[in-house]
Amino acid sequence: MLLVKTTQLQEGCILAEDVIGKSMRVIIPKNTVLDQKLLTVLQKFLVPSVRVQSLLVNGNPFRPTEIIKEEVPSVKNSVKNSVKNEEILTLYLEAVRQYKQMFQSWQSGLPIDIGKIRKFFMPLFERVIESEKELLTFHHYSTKEDYLFHHAVTVGLLAGVIAKKLQYSKGDYCQVAIAGLLSDCGMAKIDPKIIEKSTALTPQEYKEIKQHTAYGYKMVQKIPSLQEGVKLAVLQHHERNDGSGYLFGVEQNKIHPYSRIVAVADVYHAMISERPYRKKQSPFKVLEQIQHDCFGKFDISVVNALSSILMTLSIGTKVKLSNEQIAEIVFFESESPTRPMVKLIDTNEIIALRERRDLFIEEIIN
Repeated sequence: MLLVKTTQLQEGCILAEDVIGKSMRVIIPKNTVLDQKLLTVLQKFLVPSVRVQSLLVNGNPFRPTEIIKEEVPSVKNSVKNSVKNEEILTLYLEAVRQYKQMFQSWQSGLPIDIGKIRKFFMPLFERVIESEKELLTFHHYSTKEDYLFHHAVTVGLLAGVIAKKLQYSKGDYCQVAIAGLLSDCGMAKIDPKIIEKSTALTPQEYKEIKQHTAYGYKMVQKIPSLQEGVKLAVLQHHERNDGSGYLFGVEQNKIHPYSRIVAVADVYHAMISERPYRKKQSPFKVLEQIQHDCFGKFDISVVNALSSILMTLSIGTKVKLSNEQIAEIVFFESESPTRPMVKLIDTNEIIALRERRDLFIEEIIN
């Protein structure tokens, strides 16, 4: 298979891959034998190069004067990337373990040790900033039993990355990440029987759960190294812009910007994760719900930042569709960030999910 400039093609060349136009639609399918009319089509669509299948054209050797050399990732680089991913996963799982250990100490009455928290969390956060795509897969490792601890670590990472996307300074986005990590610290003061309950909460139990934001605020209130925005995020991350949230039902102008970021990271991760009383949902389906069903409740700039992150990180990612087919994400249209164009692995068919309302992305595979 050769990658050849369009100007070098001849009649009789056989395409090795679909030719995709700028609109991400198939112009000419693979295995097509090119004729003069199709060569003209390629030129009119400004296709710079295509992959051809054979070194023979109509039985004669095909010798283009210029073949484009493609960089092929070396085995060494592949191994390096694999090791890097494993290192990040190891740091993540260790952060979850240490957070769980600290949470149990808070349950016994010990205060928050912010120094210890920074020691296990910041190295992980710094690595995730360098390799943000890992954020797409962390929810796979969450279990129903340890959901609360995975949730805290991932919300911290996601909140920090969103703040960075919103162009916060490094000092500020690191503080937002800590805010996300500590947002549910007050759950340590809730009766464990309520936290571990596998069925729907009673109204009284739900009322008690709501108090975790106030309990958490008391736990972080006197830590001098934390910005006031971090403390408010612990208190306000369940408040909503339209006043429908808790604990105080305040509206947007009284909700700190850090709180608005943590709120989106919190609800997003909660919905894509396996819970004791609820199955996990597709990240794209969740984002669609946040954009439409929860319109007016969240800061639109934060939702757009999360949407942009998801789009950027997902190109080239393999996904499972709702009809069980495996596909690869190839393109996002800005007006339809939750319904990208995908290429089916088995047939190489390109599907625009925005035109197929019967289909959606069920799960991110890698």
